Amino acid sequence: MTDNFIAPKPKTGAPYDTIIIGSGPAGLTAGIYTTRGALSTLILGGTKWGGQLMLTTEVENYPGFPEGIQGLELMEKFRSQAARFGAEIKLEDVESVDFSQRPFKVNAGNMGYEGKSVIIATGADTIWLGLESEQKLIGRGISSCAPCDAPFFREKRVVVVGGGDSAMEEAMVLTKYASEITIIHRRDAFRASDIMQKKVLANPKIKVIWNSEIVEIMGEMRVMGVKIKNNQTNEVAEMPIDGVFVAIGHSPMTNIFQGKIELDEKGYVKKMINAKWPMLNSLSSIEGVFVAGDVHDHHYKQAVTAAGFGCQAAMDCERWLESLKT
Repeated sequence: MTDNFIAPKPKTGAPYDTIIIGSGPAGLTAGIYTTRGALSTLILGGTKWGGQLMLTTEVENYPGFPEGIQGLELMEKFRSQAARFGAEIKLEDVESVDFSQRPFKVNAGNMGYEGKSVIIATGADTIWLGLESEQKLIGRGISSCAPCDAPFFREKRVVVVGGGDSAMEEAMVLTKYASEITIIHRRDAFRASDIMQKKVLANPKIKVIWNSEIVEIMGEMRVMGVKIKNNQTNEVAEMPIDGVFVAIGHSPMTNIFQGKIELDEKGYVKKMINAKWPMLNSLSSIEGVFVAGDVHDHHYKQAVTAAGFGCQAAMDCERWLESLKT
């Protein structure tokens, strides 16, 4: 059966039912659900739309694509589906927000927009090494997600950069696939929890290079090796490897929300339990402002979980807006 449903547009001068800030899996999934819920929806996707999947070549762990799919193609499908049901999508960067009163105000592309509700789905950026040689090889042997990309490195040699729990987790996932894992850490001790350190140091597949950092990643079309500098001696050595996993942290994209909603100590948006709305699991500290995806989730950080959080936020938003009518 063909479904020709298209969500309504707001009347001239009236606020949108919801404004979604962000266009990764969380934001676009939210847009699919809000439009299917007959909410007029504006998605402000940013000039760099699509989230971190736009930096990924092949995605093999997203359900429904048994042969895998390119990250760009997957996000184009998300975007087309949201647009099909009537989401208005503008690829503009949000410059400021005002959540002090409703309708909420969002400024983007030198234009002001108003929404009865807002869904924040701006995601989080990987903190990369900052090397010129790194940028051209992201997705070509450089990754920030072992659960996503480890199967591509079966029986290959890889390095993991970092010293926290995330780096330990990346290394342990890689032991199921790679033949040899080397952790490169700039200090002489990990900052990871004791239990994670013990697991890593006891694994025969994992070696550690202390007091060192990568100063260059070698390769033109794919990673071929790295240059490693010892911070104590300044000696630089080359290591032939097939992959680099960067695990030095993520930075939530929340600068524009500073002082507008509650953030945690790392800058992620806090999900709050509102006594009036205990059944809504995606509310921020401001009633009517919802949150979805990596902008609040610093644990799972997967496309499929981000999409799930987007669905949750959209359904919560629809319930909340419906309650205002009664």
